[in-house]
Amino acid sequence: MEIRTGHQIVAATNNQHKLTEIRPLIEPDFLILSLSDIGCFDELPETHNTLKENSHQKAAYVYAHYHLPCFADDTGLEVDALNGSPGVYSARYAGEHRNSEDNIRLLLANLSGVKNKNARFKTIITLIGLKETKYFEGILEGSICEVPCGSQGFGYDSVFQPVGFHKTLAEMTLQEKNKISHRGIAIQKLVGYLKNNFAAEAHAH
Repeated sequence: MEIRTGHQIVAATNNQHKLTEIRPLIEPDFLILSLSDIGCFDELPETHNTLKENSHQKAAYVYAHYHLPCFADDTGLEVDALNGSPGVYSARYAGEHRNSEDNIRLLLANLSGVKNKNARFKTIITLIGLKETKYFEGILEGSICEVPCGSQGFGYDSVFQPVGFHKTLAEMTLQEKNKISHRGIAIQKLVGYLKNNFAAEAHAH
């Protein structure tokens, strides 16, 4: 089956977990290309201190080098009692080696004895390469559990319990998580925009 170029879009991430979450939300309407699909093996730059700037920086880098429509997300966990930390540093909270277990251990240690465990996940997606640069935001409110539960998901999913649920994101199926998650919300906004605009704009280029 031939796929028209107009329906190809690059997801600017090397994170296989993210690709696994994103693909069912966007395909088959659009073919998602990963960075390895387009031959990009660079470490994408993330030198800013806001999610929006980082997501824009990653998408802009890919578009400048490969000239394909692309989107990038940056996601952070904001914990009220820690003044919004780890935030933009969520992936490398415990150090540049980006180990989720170490990040969780540090988070729980920093929240030890703290009553207010309220937190939120926030995702900002930047889409570049069409008529204009667009941003899409998704937020999921919840709280941090004292003990990790569940084996699905990645990152902080095992200690994050969304409001209105009695289980962590890591105890949910991918389908359950995608319906409510910060990334799912942002992706759905992206998909809505693409369906309304992408085909026409892509063929205009």
